[in-house]
Amino acid sequence: MTATTMTAPTFSIPTTNLGFAALVRAVGAPGPTLVLDADALPHDDAELMASLTRIRRQLPRRDGEPEVLKWALIRPSAHPLFDVDYRFVQAMPDAPDHFDLNGNCGHSLLAAVTAAAQAGRLPALSAGDRVRARVLNNGDHVVCQVDHASERRAVFTAHFIAPPGTALGSLLRDGGRVVAMGNPYLFVDAAHLGVRDREALFRGEQPDVYATLERLRRQQAARLGWPQDGAFPKVAAVVPVAPGHLAVRALTVGGWHPELALTGAVCLAAASALRGTVPNRLLTAAGDGESAPGRLVIDTPARQVVASYAATGDGPDDELEWVSVGGKETRALGTVAVGVGDE
Repeated sequence: MTATTMTAPTFSIPTTNLGFAALVRAVGAPGPTLVLDADALPHDDAELMASLTRIRRQLPRRDGEPEVLKWALIRPSAHPLFDVDYRFVQAMPDAPDHFDLNGNCGHSLLAAVTAAAQAGRLPALSAGDRVRARVLNNGDHVVCQVDHASERRAVFTAHFIAPPGTALGSLLRDGGRVVAMGNPYLFVDAAHLGVRDREALFRGEQPDVYATLERLRRQQAARLGWPQDGAFPKVAAVVPVAPGHLAVRALTVGGWHPELALTGAVCLAAASALRGTVPNRLLTAAGDGESAPGRLVIDTPARQVVASYAATGDGPDDELEWVSVGGKETRALGTVAVGVGDE
């Protein structure tokens, strides 16, 4: 498969030289990720936000193309156990200075690894390589295993490694309403929304269902003390398909997610491992047929995703060890030329 090359025009960024800037698309993500060299940006949060706001105001946009809302900051890690430090930035569409840095994005992490390797900030990617990433937003540890690599395309398996001693019950927030692994998710039984099967879940835009899920997301954010106009927690409606098999439709910033976030697949798998959660109850209701232990098949509006996981049991005191999702493809779209100048 040949990726499309996109060359963006030069634009000026005040007070900084960005080092490298690139656009990479992870297949299944709602849009491309703008990857920036974190070493060329301020380390102080207030100064960083000011710089990102200036960059955002000057980013070139082609007619008819939506704004790039997912940004990734990456640098080689100083920690001996990791190769890169990564920070995800969710640009919110309501204002140029509104960003949410409270969560992770697995698709953007893979995009960032791809861009950093192409820019020479990491060794060139080869099949079998494993890039160990430390997610600064939330402390996630992710091993990005390269399954295929070519000039402008890579395919990964992402392994989310739970710290030793991570009890399944420790993933729950607000009395079990939210599960936090990769990102915090509110999983909703779609039957409560009048949706009872996969075909109905994926049918059209369904503005009433969308509005209800967004309302529930905002209510949950308020309960957790988080900004209601932010990106977290995420929310997804789930229906059972068969033993070991769920269908899910999730919201992203500004609309329906075209597939499912990588962190969404990770969180859904972790939730399915814990007795009593919404995904676990739906799997139990799917029947008594055989399903592979530690394997969850996930239908999304775009394609089927498979997540594997290891846990010592299904109780709150049992431990989660890891969750892995394979077949995640990235395509380099091109570099963004930057310079130094006045706004």
